[in-house]
Amino acid sequence: ALAGGATPGPPPGGATAPFGGATAPSGPLGVLQAAGLIFFAFAGYARIATLGEEVREPARTIPRAIVTTLAIVAAVYAAVALTLLTVLGPERLAASDAPLAEAVAAGSWAWAVPVVRVGAAAACLGALLALLAGVGRTTLAMAREGDLPRPLAAVHPRFHVPHRAEAAVGAVVAVAVLVADLRELIGFSSAGVLLYYAVANLAALTQGPDQRRYPRGLQVLGVAGCLVLVATLPTVALLSGLAVLAAGLVGRMLVRGVRPAAPTLDP
Repeated sequence: ALAGGATPGPPPGGATAPFGGATAPSGPLGVLQAAGLIFFAFAGYARIATLGEEVREPARTIPRAIVTTLAIVAAVYAAVALTLLTVLGPERLAASDAPLAEAVAAGSWAWAVPVVRVGAAAACLGALLALLAGVGRTTLAMAREGDLPRPLAAVHPRFHVPHRAEAAVGAVVAVAVLVADLRELIGFSSAGVLLYYAVANLAALTQGPDQRRYPRGLQVLGVAGCLVLVATLPTVALLSGLAVLAAGLVGRMLVRGVRPAAPTLDP
């Protein structure tokens, strides 16, 4: 969605990263960092799992939906990336704030640039709806468990959606967009997504044989991949992600009334 309209491109005068003004790395490290930063764009497929209460035969439907959507999205992303690299070239693509619109304008389709921008805006709205649906239901589940305020667990009596949770998520997103730099949010978001995917892979390692769909090696590979990508993120993004994770753990302890035991000294 970002590629179609306006992306947070590098500042004028060079390919510098937007995180603290540090120069963006090149070579293998640059590829890994780029993969980590853009990882947030692949997070949507996993939100399908949060809709388990609203899906018929979720044990069969959700795994199929996740694999299918991930394959389709990967194919679309690859096709768009190859097209942009072919039309604009690496340097021009890296410096562009609206690569799809620029690629269309570079050919004989300049009249379609407004259409591309409208399509990008519509895609952003679609991504926002997916965010509200997925994170809203995660908020609902956490509220049910007492990890978040209980009122967020309310379900609308007519529409059967977690309306309070979705409203809260929407408010947080709106405030974040208004007060923070989008590029910083992307780095922070990618750090958070990679960390909770690592936790999800660790949790999957505890599944018994009757619940396991894939070999344990896949989860080990997932944990390793997530941690490697997190480690290559810009320092600001990594530290902000870890800080929010720590704040969440402390908040959970406080909300659930768990206090660390005071150390005792042997006489």
